[in-house]
Amino acid sequence: MKKITEETVKHVAAVARINLTASEVKRFQKELTEILAAFKTLDEAPAAEPSFQPIPMENVMREDIIEEPLPREVAMKNTKHKEKGFFKGPKAI
Repeated sequence: MKKITEETVKHVAAVARINLTASEVKRFQKELTEILAAFKTLDEAPAAEPSFQPIPMENVMREDIIEEPLPREVAMKNTKHKEKGFFKGPKAI
């Protein structure tokens, strides 16, 4: 198992722009070494195939079916906002 050195802790603190006291450097050196040991235990665990999608994806869309469009009179029969056979919207400036 690799042990974290004081220089490594100081370098990480400098990159993170954190000022550490000498006692904090010692404490973080110990804690980071313990964290690496925990990851070493995880490395020994059996790994399964990575799964980016736990539920299989499939296309659920229907096929496009070409149909006749609604006649203009049927499409426009329920609107009062029409002009010259088209829907009439608010004036845009």
